[in-house]
Amino acid sequence: MSFNKAVRKQAKLRLALAGPSGSGKTLGSLKIAQGLAPSGRIAMIDTERGSGELYADVVAYDIATLAPPYTPDRYIALIQAAEAAHYDVLIIDSLSHAWTGLGGVLDMHERAAAAARGNSWAAWREVTPAHNALVEAMLGADLHVIATMRTKTAYEVIDSDGKKKPLKIGLAPVQREGMEYEFTVVLDLAMEGHIATASKDRTGVLDGQHFTPSIATGEALRHWLASGQDPAAISRERLTMLSARVDAIITVPALEDWWRAHREEVAALTPADQAAFTAHCAQRKALILALPAARAGKGNGEVPAVPVAA
Repeated sequence: MSFNKAVRKQAKLRLALAGPSGSGKTLGSLKIAQGLAPSGRIAMIDTERGSGELYADVVAYDIATLAPPYTPDRYIALIQAAEAAHYDVLIIDSLSHAWTGLGGVLDMHERAAAAARGNSWAAWREVTPAHNALVEAMLGADLHVIATMRTKTAYEVIDSDGKKKPLKIGLAPVQREGMEYEFTVVLDLAMEGHIATASKDRTGVLDGQHFTPSIATGEALRHWLASGQDPAAISRERLTMLSARVDAIITVPALEDWWRAHREEVAALTPADQAAFTAHCAQRKALILALPAARAGKGNGEVPAVPVAA
């Protein structure tokens, strides 16, 4: 384990639009997607019974209609399909069905609890991994992800004159508590005027503003996302550094110990660079074992540092 200099990298957006039915989540998502990828391809997962196609005359996009059951694994399959098809933006409209819809996580929990004779805790242990897998699929996908979520009135129980009393504290997304923390930006949409306000904005681009989501919104976010350093270039620099360290190792046991101690640094490389570095280490090991000192009976192999091209 080691520390590396913190660097803001170029990234894919994880955006949530939350609001009641009719607040403009779907059209707002499509306009933002246009700004994110002006010459790219947009895909939509539609759980709203075909309503996602209502804006086909406004924006060019492809759609996959997802009917019940709304199990996390069916969402995951479509996310992976969009990534494999090299779409630039994926809109999930709506993510709320994965929680409250037929076959969603709450439905899965109810059936698991019944099978566990009412043991709710055991049921959550069973279904939580499925929910977590969906979150990981969204976060790990190599494309921009925009998810819409319906909202509900949120309450907090307070003590009032020695009695418990529900206090209305606003609106909350219809999803598992804390889901909003997984996104880079969360926009809350109001019914009147479809006005959006950022309840969370790690970019700082939309913080403190009240606006109607538009192509310009997506463009502003795209410029911020692109202003970071290229992660591929950072990975190549780290690959060069790690390869130089390996080239200085002169025994097989030392090479194996080094590999175990630096797994996290290797995991930070891009998949292509990970493969290149693994091959580089294999070459270094083969070189150590093949040199005369190793053949002479020194089983560990001990040779001077010799550079090997990755």
